[in-house]
Amino acid sequence: MADDEIDLGRLFGLLLDHKWLIIAVTALFAFAGVVYALLATPVYQADALVQVERRSSISPLGDLGSVFGEETDSRTSAEVQILRSRMVLGQVVDRLELDTVVTPAPLPLLGDALRRRGIERPGFMEGRAAVWGGEHLALGRFEVADSLRGEPLTLEALGEGRYRLLLEGRELGEGQVGQLAQFREGEVELRVAELTAAPGAEFTLTKRSRAAAIRSLAGRFNVSEVGGGRNTSTGMLNLTLTGTDNREIKHALDTVAEVFLLQNVERQSAEAEQSLEFLQEQAPELRAQLSAAEDRLNDYRVDMDSVDLSSESRAAIEQFIEIERQLNELEFQEAELAQRFTRDHPSYQALSRQKRYLQDERAELNQRVNQLPAAQQEVVRLTRDVEVTQAIYVNVLNKVQELQVAKAGTVGNVRIIDDALVGPGPIEPKKPLIVVLATLLGGMLSVGVVLVRGLLRRGVESPEQIEETGLPVYATVPLSDAQQKLIKRIKHKRDRKGQEVATAVLAERAPADTSIEALRSLRTSLHFAMMEAGDNRLVITGPSPGIGKSFIAVNLAAVCAQAGQKVLVVDADMRKGHVHYAFGGKSEGGLSELLSGKAGLHEVIRPGNQEGLSYMSRGSVPPNPAELLTHQRFSDFLAQVSEQYDLVILDTPPVLAVTDAAVVAKQCATTLMVVRFQLNPVKEIQIATRRLENAGVSPKGAILNAMERKAATYYGYGYYNYSYK
Repeated sequence: MADDEIDLGRLFGLLLDHKWLIIAVTALFAFAGVVYALLATPVYQADALVQVERRSSISPLGDLGSVFGEETDSRTSAEVQILRSRMVLGQVVDRLELDTVVTPAPLPLLGDALRRRGIERPGFMEGRAAVWGGEHLALGRFEVADSLRGEPLTLEALGEGRYRLLLEGRELGEGQVGQLAQFREGEVELRVAELTAAPGAEFTLTKRSRAAAIRSLAGRFNVSEVGGGRNTSTGMLNLTLTGTDNREIKHALDTVAEVFLLQNVERQSAEAEQSLEFLQEQAPELRAQLSAAEDRLNDYRVDMDSVDLSSESRAAIEQFIEIERQLNELEFQEAELAQRFTRDHPSYQALSRQKRYLQDERAELNQRVNQLPAAQQEVVRLTRDVEVTQAIYVNVLNKVQELQVAKAGTVGNVRIIDDALVGPGPIEPKKPLIVVLATLLGGMLSVGVVLVRGLLRRGVESPEQIEETGLPVYATVPLSDAQQKLIKRIKHKRDRKGQEVATAVLAERAPADTSIEALRSLRTSLHFAMMEAGDNRLVITGPSPGIGKSFIAVNLAAVCAQAGQKVLVVDADMRKGHVHYAFGGKSEGGLSELLSGKAGLHEVIRPGNQEGLSYMSRGSVPPNPAELLTHQRFSDFLAQVSEQYDLVILDTPPVLAVTDAAVVAKQCATTLMVVRFQLNPVKEIQIATRRLENAGVSPKGAILNAMERKAATYYGYGYYNYSYK
């Protein structure tokens, strides 16, 4: 549980340490959100309301919905699909020429924002392609060959009502406003109705395919039912259309509603026309049948010298007329059903049963007539044929007249309740929401980056972490702001990025600095620690480069010299040592020359900037530094300088990089490991210590360098440091 609390405290401290970074990134994202919200193209929405009423059939059969058992709630779903169909939207595209797209050339970065706000072209933008406020293009006719559909054409204003047309940068020709012009051998026909733009302004003209224009319109068009429940339908449809031009979307949505209404009326009229054609085909046949029946009846009466009908015969004829009328109605219904259902449909089966029942009644009536006298039978049959055919014929004529009246007065079952209306403001972008989301995104992103970096950076942050590895911490050296001013980047032939080195000794420039005070504390600790050592040699090393070993070595030597000791600093890093920069000297003529026998001891030891302090540079970079350090000359050198000086401090290369540090430390009694704050992880310290121990060297302790007072450290490990002036 304690570990969890420490981790949470450290994370909280990380956020406090980087609060200004988090605030800056969040403010930057918020500003970007504001800019985007102000510059983004506004999107408007228009809406309209139409009603789909229950369809009233104008068929001569009447409304058969109840007879057929049809569900009427599905009509709304069908009308929604019709509204979104290519049949309706295609007519809208054709009427409004939505396959023609005119795009003004935008100003870079600011896009169309300045043009939308009506800002006119400034003088210094004369001749530029961007279109500004008050400049526009209206086309009267624009047709292209199929091969050029979808290809952008550029129209450039030339002034005085003239323009130039280009395709992929190649000029196709020039034209005059108000005149029909043809380009590329008639593949492009263009008539510009109006062009108000400065010379140089450009517009992109694109003739899309009809299918692409329909898809574009369908993508902005939406239909939804208003009200109603799960199993009920109100028939009220809400139509919405979005776009960047509020006038265009209002006109387009009104056209959609109008086309939908007209096609509905045409469909209703087509149904009446179909029924009318069927009845008109039946009328001549019935008229011929009626004439033939009348002729047969008259001929029979003449032959038989008139025959009167009995009351029983008259009743039979009336029954025949009623049965035939009903059978005729059922035949009309059967013709209607045959166009909609198969013979196995329940409605068709029910009609067939009614038809068989009437046919059975007619057969029974025929049997009764057969029992009459022969003369009466023939008269009944002939009279029946005449009157039945006449009744059917009159009925058909009445139906024809009804359908003609219905066709002329067809209004459809769709009503436009509300015309298209554009909302008072754009629906997109939602400016407050964009700014809030951008601000939240910036805050979360910056916090996430800080926390991830903090979690991935596993360098030690407290002396306790080092002591857990078994190394006592002799000193904690704060990061010095004054030291940073003394550091500059030195470039070598082999070092492209350059190496940061100190160009002066901080203990001389700022003796009251907190880091120097920490080194004075280290001097005291070393005094007692080295009393038990076998010699006066101190090795300063570390796991990796760039951790401040040279800073510790040079300034510890200066502090000891200030206390009256005679101190020698030896740059034992013959590969990349830079102790000589702190004293303003050169690297040549140092340890490598001494060990290779090219110079004597008195030639390579140089005086420091204060009494009692001397130093030895690394010398010229040798090809074999490790072999030179294992030579007897190095042992003789150490023995000799140990007698001449009170303290010999050797600055060595990193332990994990080369073996030089282990070779040097083998001949010295005291070795200190320098660890940099938040740079060297615990695992790295353990590996470096193990490598020294494998070479027979036991580090005396560690120095935590470049310690910073941070909230992450304060809340995580409770470290404190103070300055006392």
